[in-house]
Amino acid sequence: MSTKTIIKTVSFIVITFFLWACNIPRIVMRNEKKYMPTTYSNSTDTINIAKLNWRKYFDDANLNAIIDTALKNNQELNIVWQEIEISKNEIRARKGEYLPFLGLFGGAGYEKLSTYTWKKAIEENIDAKKNENVIKSNGDFAFGAVASWEVDVWKKLRNAKKSAVSRYLASIEGKNFMVTNLIAEIANSYYELMALDNMLDIIEKNIVIQSNALNVVKQQKNAAKVTQLAVNRFEAQLLNTQNLKYEINQQIMEAENRINFLSGRFPKPIKRNSTLFFNLKADSVQAGIPSQLLANRPDIIQAEMELVAAKLDVNVARANFYPSFRITAGAGFQAFNPAYLINPKSIIYNLASEIAAPLINRNAIKANYYNANAKQIQTVYKYEQAILNAHIDVVNHLSKISNYSTSYNTKLQEVNILLQSVTIANNLFFSARADYAEVLLTQREALESKMQLIEIKMKLINAKVNIYRALGGGWR
Repeated sequence: MSTKTIIKTVSFIVITFFLWACNIPRIVMRNEKKYMPTTYSNSTDTINIAKLNWRKYFDDANLNAIIDTALKNNQELNIVWQEIEISKNEIRARKGEYLPFLGLFGGAGYEKLSTYTWKKAIEENIDAKKNENVIKSNGDFAFGAVASWEVDVWKKLRNAKKSAVSRYLASIEGKNFMVTNLIAEIANSYYELMALDNMLDIIEKNIVIQSNALNVVKQQKNAAKVTQLAVNRFEAQLLNTQNLKYEINQQIMEAENRINFLSGRFPKPIKRNSTLFFNLKADSVQAGIPSQLLANRPDIIQAEMELVAAKLDVNVARANFYPSFRITAGAGFQAFNPAYLINPKSIIYNLASEIAAPLINRNAIKANYYNANAKQIQTVYKYEQAILNAHIDVVNHLSKISNYSTSYNTKLQEVNILLQSVTIANNLFFSARADYAEVLLTQREALESKMQLIEIKMKLINAKVNIYRALGGGWR
């Protein structure tokens, strides 16, 4: 058989084997679905408060100082930073896989042959027949360099690197989302502290008022104008109000420690100016248009990056069905004696290439491919869930701002009326024109309405903080 005939035959076998290896089962190709995130574009340059820096949005020096400390010291955030470093190193590892590998080798050895081995017999035979000097040294010394490179024909290695890049970007967006939530949580706790301070101030003022009223009632009892029952009722109301003070103090302590924990520091007083609580504005919010959520919300961007990575993983899994090509080469020196090692005649080199493809029992590759497709579909659902959650989140908080604003104004009118009623009830009681029960009831209703007013204001401020978070603000 001629050389040309042999080359043609080998080429035919290789091409046939290659085409067979590339024949991925139809069911695999049929079940594959390519999901990519929809690209949205804003047709109108709508103002969105999420683009404001958090320092400008909150505009409170004390609060901003706490947030700055938290962004440096928060343990959970620092953990995420290390996750980002891990993702960055993964990119470096994936990138190195499709670049040539170059290494050094060196070795030395000694071999003592048995008299009854084929190699020893051949040496003795040559020595006896040709009377030649057979090398009796059994040493072997070598050093040099070796290189290998997998030819990334199907972009399997490059797609794996791109997938790692997408997951790295997703980890950054995950960090941004955590920053947004961290800032919102600190702001909510800070404003809660201000609300509790105002509640405590109202309670202390009521304690003074009720103590004065109790003293007056005791004087009236001594003058036989009222009975002991009236004294007991006024005193019981005073004790109840004092008990509220202790409860508020405990809530203040817990709120301060929650802020300290988020800031990564041990318990210490939180500096704040609670007199500005009722001056905080929570008016109309510029929410922009819904499609801006895709550009502003870090969790949506994170889900999109994960979706891109999942698609690339499918391509990588598909490429495992195809043949892989590898080129290896080496060069160096080898000799039986170190004295002859550095010598042109001791140079050795080799160059080889190989092709390999899965032929029988490809179940593992099929399973990986099916899993990659399932994870891609799973990632699509997560992406849709992130968009839906963001939209509902914004709608809920916009509704809260609207409803709590109206509720606050209504409750403010109620408080003003009840404060007037307290004055009227006290005057009528001291002039013996009203019963003490009316005074107690009016005072209790006024105190409760004041506390409720602060709670509504707190909910309104929380809605302002949370709408900023829901729109994707805070991480810039």
